[in-house]
Amino acid sequence: MRTYYKFKPLNLGRWIIWSLFALVMLVAPLIFTSQLSATMLAQMGIAIIACLSYNILLGQGGMLSFGHAVYTGLGSYMAIHALNMVTAGTLHLPVSLVPMVGGLAGMGFAVLLGYVTTRKSGTPFAMITMGVAELVFAMSLMFSEFFGGEAGVSGNRVSGEAFFGITYGPQIQIYYLIAIYTFVCVALMYAFTQTPLGRILNAVRDNPERVEFIGYNTQRVRYLSFIIAGLFAGIAGGLGALNFEIVTAEVVGAGRSGAYLLFTFLGGATFFFGPILGAILMVIAFVLLSEFTKAWLLYLGLVFLFMVIYAPGGFASLLMMNLRVAAFGKLRQVAVSYLALLVTGLLILMGAGAMIEMVYHLQLNAAMGDNLQFMGVTLNAKGVDSWVGSALVMLTGLGLFEVTRRHYLHEWGLIQTDIEKEIKRREAA
Repeated sequence: MRTYYKFKPLNLGRWIIWSLFALVMLVAPLIFTSQLSATMLAQMGIAIIACLSYNILLGQGGMLSFGHAVYTGLGSYMAIHALNMVTAGTLHLPVSLVPMVGGLAGMGFAVLLGYVTTRKSGTPFAMITMGVAELVFAMSLMFSEFFGGEAGVSGNRVSGEAFFGITYGPQIQIYYLIAIYTFVCVALMYAFTQTPLGRILNAVRDNPERVEFIGYNTQRVRYLSFIIAGLFAGIAGGLGALNFEIVTAEVVGAGRSGAYLLFTFLGGATFFFGPILGAILMVIAFVLLSEFTKAWLLYLGLVFLFMVIYAPGGFASLLMMNLRVAAFGKLRQVAVSYLALLVTGLLILMGAGAMIEMVYHLQLNAAMGDNLQFMGVTLNAKGVDSWVGSALVMLTGLGLFEVTRRHYLHEWGLIQTDIEKEIKRREAA
């Protein structure tokens, strides 16, 4: 009996995408050479792992968790304690493997806590995760021996003998360590989506009753996926401990869990690469936007509301929709509409932003006088003309945006009809 071996054709597109991903991480610090850029790039790598691990729950499993920071945070604490043991000489472990301690810790706590939380799904699951998160945060303030109290736990990543000159003292060295972990973790999480467990997790998300009918235990599927998400979350936490060399109670707080939820949704939870976009936006918002204005959280909330209303699939869905249109050569037909939407959106931002900045100026910077600068324009926070002008700009922008949006939707509908006709024509041919 002869045996025939069949090989799938080489997926050239996938090799190109992964190669570009590795190349971007390799050359990014060579292009953005400042210390701030290196720090931001390192944080982006950590955030990518954390958001993708959260998306195993939200996007792939349909599990809305309000406590994912528990596993990244506890992973951070275990990693920083392991780092201190390495420094003291009581633990013989390379510094480069300390994030794995965080990963094992995240997986261990997911085994312990996940058995309880995954026994329910939907809203009860979300409420249980919130309760667990509040419990862990309260414990972080009670048990100062482990959590370090309000001061947190600090460490020193420059310990042990240098390996080929690598001490992890310079930020560029810790960046490349994070980049390696990021690439490997992203590849492993993508591989998980292609496994039978990853596929059945999607089925549990879409139709749990049918999954039960074909013989699968949905609670066990959720539980195993929860453990895997905890593993990668802990690795992200361990990398964060190495990068910052300090871990405080904030890492297990509700704000951190909310950030993972918010930016995973903004990036696009229904696409694998969506949380990667969300993680990049998270670092930009937390590091850069917070430096420009004290009202950055308000702007972030407005962006979130805008995306929920107009693009609930996140930025990834917008990108994929337009790539489909571009593949049929029809992107030019909506280019003018996109430009008009951008201009009118900026008008709304200018008007609303001016009023927001004046409110914040009156509340927080009143001692600095009545005038402030916004987008190169001098505003008088107590002047009627500044308020009226800002309101008129915002209302004009809203009106023009709505007119442009309706025209764009009409054009978009015609393009989709043409694409469907083209698809049928190609199938018939």
